[in-house]
Amino acid sequence: MSAVYLDGSVAVPAVEGPQDILALLGDRSTLARRPAFRIEEADGTTDVAAYRELRRAAFVQEQRLFARHDLDDRDTDPRTVVLVAKDPEGTVVGGVRLCPVDDGPDLGWWQGGRLVVARRARGPHGIGAALVRAACARAETEGVLRFDATVQPRNEVLFRRLGWQRVRDTTVAGVPHVLMRWPIGRIAALAAITKSSLGPLLTALAPPRGFVGDDGAPVPGTDVIAACDAIVPSMVERDPEWAGWCAVLVNVNDLAAMGAAPLGLLDAVGARDAAHAATVLAGLARAAQAYDIPVLGGHTQLGVPAALSVTALGRTDRPVPGGGGRPGHAVRLTADLGGRWRPGYRGRQWDSTSHRRGDELRTMTGAVAAARPAAAKDVSMAGVAGTLGMLAEASGCRAVLDVAAVPRPGDATVGDWFTCFPGFAMLTADEPGAPPLPAGPATGAVCGELTEGEGVGLRWPDGEITEAVMSTVTGMGTA
Repeated sequence: MSAVYLDGSVAVPAVEGPQDILALLGDRSTLARRPAFRIEEADGTTDVAAYRELRRAAFVQEQRLFARHDLDDRDTDPRTVVLVAKDPEGTVVGGVRLCPVDDGPDLGWWQGGRLVVARRARGPHGIGAALVRAACARAETEGVLRFDATVQPRNEVLFRRLGWQRVRDTTVAGVPHVLMRWPIGRIAALAAITKSSLGPLLTALAPPRGFVGDDGAPVPGTDVIAACDAIVPSMVERDPEWAGWCAVLVNVNDLAAMGAAPLGLLDAVGARDAAHAATVLAGLARAAQAYDIPVLGGHTQLGVPAALSVTALGRTDRPVPGGGGRPGHAVRLTADLGGRWRPGYRGRQWDSTSHRRGDELRTMTGAVAAARPAAAKDVSMAGVAGTLGMLAEASGCRAVLDVAAVPRPGDATVGDWFTCFPGFAMLTADEPGAPPLPAGPATGAVCGELTEGEGVGLRWPDGEITEAVMSTVTGMGTA
């Protein structure tokens, strides 16, 4: 039986098995616009074998970079990801691999390499460029903060056109290559979104000198410290009990960063109905009990969009400033690595507090008061690197962070850990050799230093420093 196609032509299909619906309908214009290839992760040994055969043909037979084969230990590393390009028939016509640079812990430093396209598929299709773009996207998905590749000089123009940056000349297999780097802006983007507008916005408020950009504010003429934080309304709406817990958590952390003992809380709750408000308040009450801080009063309003803010009051006669650091001071991160990603917030919120006993929580939040470092800031929504940038900015300094020395949970990539809200994590700056914070179950380590300049650099095991934050974070200036 003949078939009439969309374009009016007639054909007699006489094929068996599954067929493309576009072909059956005769939609030839759509068929003509279909891409000449697709990119996907290598599916099993067949795809990998085909990719390696393309490499052998290009790098051994055609370019003679290697004598017999181009295989190395990265090919047997189970963390290595292979992306392949396939033509419409499913034949592998190109590929690229990406993987951590060495066999040790994954520090978020990966390299791409062995980019290859079959000779017959080279040309206007842009398969090589598409593979490079796919590798960059996959690296960032894996939580990578440094992504390098060594390319032959003739390919430098392609990589630069795709946004890569030239680092320096190098050699591979005795042949000149160029080390290129993909600029991953995850940390800088987070800092810009969460903090960069603060300076211009807050100029009219003129906080007390010496505590500009601090987590809390000394009340003039008293030994009282006041802090106030609001929870994102969407979180109050979809996760009200956790929002209530976090409203206490973030405010107690703000007091803790200044070395203040908590006195009490005031809450302001907006909710669509009584049931929603009760859930928010249940989380708030549970946290207040765990941290042993009373709720002194507040305001609750029903029939309105979800909203939650808490004001915390504490006491200290010697507040620790966030801007007390100086060039030469050692930077220490003290963080509670216990816990897990909060369900629904993987890669964004590390829950290290809800399972802790009250005495453990209070030991951690009392650690700055006990050690009295020169400067302290609790890690906020700007993440470890962004918060360090704020401490450095308030101190009139630049910060350098040693990636390998930063305490980190085993279940968190470097990219996620450096940009998430970590529950309890305190950044401090002090003279080298100063005692650690006595923070109980939290883990602490010296992992950087303050220097002259501005911004935050990440120092890698090879001594290379990449820029995480190029300049100041908030624009509020020094304390």
